[in-house]
Formats: sequence, structure tokens, C-alpha cells
Amino acid sequence: MTSVAALPGQPLLDIVFPVYNEERDLEPSVGRLRAFLDEGFPFATVITVADNASTDATPAIGARLATELPSVRFLRLERRGRGLALAAAWSQSRAPLVAYMDVDLSTDLHALLPLVAPLISGHSDLAIGTRLVAGARVRRGAKRELISRSYNHLLRLALRVRFTDAQCGFKALRADVARHLLAEVENRAWFFDTELLVLAEREGLRIHEVPVDWTDDPDSRVDIAATVAEDLRGVWRLWRPGRHGRSSQANAGGAIRRTPRGRQEVRELDATHASGT
Repeated sequence: MTSVAALPGQPLLDIVFPVYNEERDLEPSVGRLRAFLDEGFPFATVITVADNASTDATPAIGARLATELPSVRFLRLERRGRGLALAAAWSQSRAPLVAYMDVDLSTDLHALLPLVAPLISGHSDLAIGTRLVAGARVRRGAKRELISRSYNHLLRLALRVRFTDAQCGFKALRADVARHLLAEVENRAWFFDTELLVLAEREGLRIHEVPVDWTDDPDSRVDIAATVAEDLRGVWRLWRPGRHGRSSQANAGGAIRRTPRGRQEVRELDATHASGT
């Protein structure tokens, strides 16, 4: 695999914040991330705020930030779904590497360079933060810790995956890999992350894991019960007989098959627009 480089005048990395009703955290988090990148990150970047149908002031804040801050872009979708927001942002990106992180910035930003370095060098196709290996430092409640460890243990038992943390909100991919996988991933909500990684591993793509320092947001509004139910339905769908080799068979030739589904999906959204650069 060859190393990754950006075209002249284009960012190397597009970092997406998928947001829904994040009027409190959006502006300080975008400002903090932009300052971190400008102060010493060695590659050109753009931050994309991908708003999926927020009903509070989030869209207005995101649009304003895109006009006030350099290399910040705003994308508005009129339908909800974290996976939908990521699919739209990644499909439209002009950067050769795409990433996302949670808007509460739970992950220490100093893990960003170790996350993207193996993608830039050509060593890996995807990179994920993990809270469940030696070297990670995690501060979160016992309930969330138990749920996370149990879920990832289930993935190893049922789907025989090798990656350790499917749901850490800190991931990066080569853009061509992202667009290819978007054509295969069916879920566009919370199970999106897991399905993306499962299909990538089944296709033999190389997943690099980075231990991260993680501080859980005590004010998280994620509906744990609904998310767990969705994840279990997704695991069952991927586990069912006949599903195990779907992506590998489709890609039996070894080359990534690029399809237009991701871009078509974006065009079909009822009201999608982007602003900023």
C-alpha cells in the first residue's frame, strides 16, 4: 500500500463532528480542536460539522462557525442518524483521509497523530481508538464500562472479530476505503461503527488500534437502552447464516470496489447543504 498525500491546496484530513442538539458543546469543542490543529498538527486539516436534523441552535452555530473560522465546514441534513451524518460528510469530502470524533472531545486529542500516522504511511486502511487494551486510560462509570466490555466480548464470540473496541468515537479511514464500505454498510444510526469495522475486517482490510485516554461525558444524552437494542439487532443481522462472507465474496478479487451509492444517498436527502470551505 502506498502512502497518502493530499492534492495541492486540499486538506489531508477531514475530521467530522456528527451532531444532534449540541448547542452547548459545539462552539467550544470546534474552537478547541481548531486551536489544537493550528498549534502543531503537522498536516492540513478541515473540520466538518455534520448536523443531523437538530432542533435547537446547533445548525445556526455550525453555520456561523463555518464563516468565522478557517477550515471549518458545515453540513446540514434534515434526517436523523449518526451514521447518516458520517456517510454524507465522508462521501462529500475532498480529503484523502476522513475521520470522526465525538463533539464532547472525550478522547485526548494527542492521540490524533498516532491515529492517522499509519494511514498516511500506507501501513493501515482504518485506525480506531480503543479504551479496552493495555495503555488506555479511561474514566467512566462502572455501568458504562460493563456495557462496553460485554458488547465487545459479544462481538468476539458471535462475529469472531479481532478489534477490541467497536464504539469508541475516535476513528479514521482512507477516504477511498470509507466510500467503498459505505456501499456495504446498511445501518445509518448507532450500529454504523460496528458494521463498518466488521465488514472491513471480513474484507481483509488492515485495522490499526490506538490506546486512548478517555474521559466519559457525564451529561451524555445517549439512550443506552435503545442503543443496546439496536446493536443487538445489528449483531444478529450480521451473524445470521449466509451473512458471514458477503463482503469478502463481493470483493474476492482483492481490489476495493468503489460504488456510487454513498454519493447518490447524499443527493437523495430531502434538504442537504454545505457551507464553508
